[in-house]
Amino acid sequence: MIKLTVNGKAREFDGDKSTPVLWYLRDELNLTGTKYGCGMAQCGACTIHLNGNAQRSCVLPMSAAAGSNITTIEGLSSDGEHPVQKAWLDHNVPQCGFCQGGQIMQAASFLKRNPSPTDNDIVSAMSGNICRCGTYPRIYKAIKSAAKNMASVNMFDPKKNNSGSVA
Repeated sequence: MIKLTVNGKAREFDGDKSTPVLWYLRDELNLTGTKYGCGMAQCGACTIHLNGNAQRSCVLPMSAAAGSNITTIEGLSSDGEHPVQKAWLDHNVPQCGFCQGGQIMQAASFLKRNPSPTDNDIVSAMSGNICRCGTYPRIYKAIKSAAKNMASVNMFDPKKNNSGSVA
């Protein structure tokens, strides 16, 4: 039995330990915001947070997630008010939307580690996430905007969790 926490809820998995976390999230928990793209950790559509860090769930076996805290796009903010999500809307980033959950999760993890990124930092951090529609200029603008907004509301206070509410 593998025990873990997903979006703040204790969960158990009693299946094949080599099952990718992606399929557990999508098929068993019905958290379909995490997408299957390439299946090789190359596109970023399946990005989640594993203990606060961006991780590709399509190649992460359940055995490696034992005891971990997983956050999916559905759990990043209960009301869609995370600064990265808001910036995505403010900058009209989504086009087809397929990659957006993974893009947002990558950006949120990155900004948590680097609250004052340069343009080069943003390009480097996001280089593993592919957008089929080519909305990269809007993605980069949204990340810069989110960084400014997060800094102004002190999102990086260690007493706060991912959504900005006091833990």
